[in-house]
Amino acid sequence: MGLSPAVTTLCENPNEVFMDVAKLLLTYADNILRNPHEEKYRSIRIGNPTFSTKLLPVKGAVECLFEMGFEEAETHLVFPQTASVEQLRLIRESIAAERDQRLGGGQAAAQTKAAAQAQGGACASAPLSPEAGTSQPATPVQQPPSLESSMNFLVTLQSNFQHVMVYENHELQQKAKSCIPHQQLSATAEKKMIEAKAVDPDCKLCQEDFVVLELLRWFKQDFFSWVDCLPCSRCGGKTHNTGSLSPSTEDLRWGAQRVENHFCQTCQLSNRFPRYNNPEKLLETRRGRCGEWANCFTLCCRAVGLEARYIWDSTDHVWTEVYSPSQRRWLHCDSCENTCDKPLLYEVGWGKKLCYILAFSKDQVVDVTWRYSCKHPEVLSRRTKVQEPWLLHTISSLNNTRQQSLSLQRKKELTERLLVELVEFLSPKTPKPGELGGRNSGSLAWRVARGESRAPDTQTPARTSGFVFTPTDEEKRAQQLHVRYSVSTDQYCRVSNHAQVIPGWEQCVWQSEAVFRKEETDWQMVYLARTEGLSTGKVSWRFDISPTEMKIKSVTVTAKSQTFHSGTVCWEAQSGQTSTKFSGDGTTQALSNLSGSSEFIVVATLRGGDGDASWQHAQLFRQSSKETDEAAFEIVVELETV
Repeated sequence: MGLSPAVTTLCENPNEVFMDVAKLLLTYADNILRNPHEEKYRSIRIGNPTFSTKLLPVKGAVECLFEMGFEEAETHLVFPQTASVEQLRLIRESIAAERDQRLGGGQAAAQTKAAAQAQGGACASAPLSPEAGTSQPATPVQQPPSLESSMNFLVTLQSNFQHVMVYENHELQQKAKSCIPHQQLSATAEKKMIEAKAVDPDCKLCQEDFVVLELLRWFKQDFFSWVDCLPCSRCGGKTHNTGSLSPSTEDLRWGAQRVENHFCQTCQLSNRFPRYNNPEKLLETRRGRCGEWANCFTLCCRAVGLEARYIWDSTDHVWTEVYSPSQRRWLHCDSCENTCDKPLLYEVGWGKKLCYILAFSKDQVVDVTWRYSCKHPEVLSRRTKVQEPWLLHTISSLNNTRQQSLSLQRKKELTERLLVELVEFLSPKTPKPGELGGRNSGSLAWRVARGESRAPDTQTPARTSGFVFTPTDEEKRAQQLHVRYSVSTDQYCRVSNHAQVIPGWEQCVWQSEAVFRKEETDWQMVYLARTEGLSTGKVSWRFDISPTEMKIKSVTVTAKSQTFHSGTVCWEAQSGQTSTKFSGDGTTQALSNLSGSSEFIVVATLRGGDGDASWQHAQLFRQSSKETDEAAFEIVVELETV
């Protein structure tokens, strides 16, 4: 049996580096094997000097811990009670066998060391690159980047690093804060935090986490608007972007080096669209594409006291990260998409070929590419604009200059945060349901042109599955399972279980295929629709009574769907080999054929429609974003003992 990927990578280090790290890894493993019930041996503090200086920088070392079964948890790596001790033992034995071979190899070990030194092969000493923890695929030898390429990259680093200081202007923050309904957002955030802790008493999230979510929602729904092409200022008709116009003195004053010409064929009129880079001006215009959105949203975050940083992606997108004190980590926040903590969205959902993603805050620059990728070797093969050592050195120099005036305490805090980030970058990643879909912001033509409508290498739409409604003790006593969903608040209410609130339409879904939640900010309407460019969307909810000594007495369902042109929505309830169709007209209907059974699935299938907007012609649960009290989907299951 061959070595695991992590152990194989670990073995690529020079002999003395390998031996030092192997000793540490074996100690971690042996402590658990010898003392399986001692909690102190199941936790490794990331900020521990031994871990951060002797293990973290060495390629393959942290990956070995992950392969053993350790998991990332805020400021520690933990070996959970559910982890496989046998897996831990297997990785431990692989490392021990390699160590013993090197100890007994004598001359062979010396030759290995000499060869490594001759090739310059030492452990990665700089923690800002994932090369310290990712084995690279064999790639053709490439020409080193040119001096011009390095200088262009340096200008990008310096300009972004300087720009974020604008967000620290007190007067500008006050101007931004005057635009934000801060008290209202805070009150809503506090209410949702209380609801979350009622559902989960162990919830560690604080009000600030919920403020981030509310700020994202408000920014997209109520404050900012997306611009593909401006409506004609004379006739209000459609325009086309026909190139650039010369910026005026006023444009340049607000950082608009580029002005787009949105030309109206009917009026023969040029409509000027300056691409402002000054967030103060954006507080007035409140429109643009991702550059304007991220620029203004990052300012709004700083205005309400959130610690935020501006994220630049070399493949032409920008967004924001917000630091969560309660979770002790940075949260991905994309205001264009109203999305939080979905970092794999771009690589997995949009199909982006990522290269460089950099975070800029008032205190530091961080290469955060690895948070947004689960395909590190592929990303590394594309990072050819500058040499990695040059990038590490340049980032370090910029940070040293910026941090000269910081207190020792603040410097220590930033270092500890960075160590936690580095472990997060190296930890195994799998996409979450919200990271599987294509882009929502912008027109379909614009997204297709950029290859961001959905992952291009996916022939079938992404599918998520897993949640099953089964009766709780409370529901068994009441002999009822009652669930409601409101699309405007995007929350389920499990009425029969102490009115438990579950946020997120995907959280209670059995299967979802090419369906997403759409918010129309102009019409202030919300609904579920199928992914653009696909002919079919499907979503289902599963109810299973079989774990109890009960059966279904009756089922009633209320479902609202709406169609336009040739769009269709088919509703049906499936149980075993039987299937019953029912209407989505909003009336309450009894599903009599389910009486006596122990499980069923409710399925909605969306098809049809005309033209580019066909995906909008079949909708589930359409309602006003202001209708927060009305449920668009409701199922009541009455139970009886067998």
